[in-house]
Amino acid sequence: MKYFILFILLWIPSKTLGDYILIPMDQAQKDHLKAYGMAYWALTKDIEVDWLLNYRGGSFLTESLPSLQNECKIRNISFELISNNSAALIKDEVENTGTNMDLVKLQKAPKIAVYTPKNKLPWDDAVTLVLTYAEIPYDKIYDEEVLKGQLPLYDWLHLHHEDFTGQYSRFYAAFRNASWYQEDVAENEKMAQKLGFKKVSEMKLEVVHRIRDFTAGGGFLFAMCCGADTYDIALAASGIDICSEMFDGDPANPNAQNLLNFNNCFAFQNFQLETNPFAPEFSSINFSPPARSIEPQEDFFTLFTFSAKYDPIPSMLTQNHENLIKGFLGKTTAFHKEYIKPNVIIMGENKGLNEARYIHGDFGKGTWTFYSGHDPEDYQHQIGDPPTDLSLHPNSPGYRLILNNILFPAAKKKKQKT
Repeated sequence: MKYFILFILLWIPSKTLGDYILIPMDQAQKDHLKAYGMAYWALTKDIEVDWLLNYRGGSFLTESLPSLQNECKIRNISFELISNNSAALIKDEVENTGTNMDLVKLQKAPKIAVYTPKNKLPWDDAVTLVLTYAEIPYDKIYDEEVLKGQLPLYDWLHLHHEDFTGQYSRFYAAFRNASWYQEDVAENEKMAQKLGFKKVSEMKLEVVHRIRDFTAGGGFLFAMCCGADTYDIALAASGIDICSEMFDGDPANPNAQNLLNFNNCFAFQNFQLETNPFAPEFSSINFSPPARSIEPQEDFFTLFTFSAKYDPIPSMLTQNHENLIKGFLGKTTAFHKEYIKPNVIIMGENKGLNEARYIHGDFGKGTWTFYSGHDPEDYQHQIGDPPTDLSLHPNSPGYRLILNNILFPAAKKKKQKT
């Protein structure tokens, strides 16, 4: 009996010293981006993860397993071993009604797709860069896969730097003689013909409709840069030719503006189409230079603070260790707030410029999130520039916003508090 008691006394301290792993997401974290990948990895091993909203920058808590500790060490992720009592105290703190914190359980690793072309174009996509760096797996799909009905296989879809209006990102004026541009046009026209469409714009519109249906059915949609505004423009212009002759072989409908149906749009309304095909903008939604006059060192946007207990979705999407995010340009740099629908949640803005940078909303049973700009760690990414090396930016708050969206579909739905 005395040996049994001695065994229990020896076992209890070693057990309580490391019952749980806390992955801090405040300034103590060495690599915020890989920490998301660690949470995703745990979910793939059927290990439940607690997301502690607004606790130390949105930290993760999970049971302590040797495999998790080893992975954190291999990936150079900061973690803390804590006792069962310490974990209970943390959970009590975040769930206390007097704090703006909450606990969200992540239960299943979402299956991720990135809508991106097969041919290599001379720019990089922030989402694929950060997914690769964080070691989160994803599948690449494009028009053919979408139109063959593969979207329901996925939980989360990202729209790569894309022009859904069929105007080839309006690069005609600057790059029509570039080989990559000509190859892109040829590839798109070939695919449209293969899939039974007369025009690329018609193929892209059908893709947009399939993505709309995916979202309505419960999918999670994320888009950056012109993948966001051209998606809504295509919806508004459904059945209307807005492409000039150099894009599709015939003139645009001169009455296109008056025929737009803004009820079809996810995020925007009452915008004006840019009818000059040599202009880089697609519409008045986009707020970009030179109209947007601000020095790079002064270019920031602020994240809103939401109630973690009453607004858990925007709270999840804005978890960060910094509230002030560096601005960055893109084909679509920012969204004019005057063209955003009133039911849209603005999560990040530059109030002085009256622009939104990060917005969210519901559609049917699903949700969408639009994030303006091209690369959070490359202020003015140019065509042909090398991809950003994220090992130099492991604590990027701008890239963290992307990864919040990756984990969002894994969250167990909670009953709305009243």
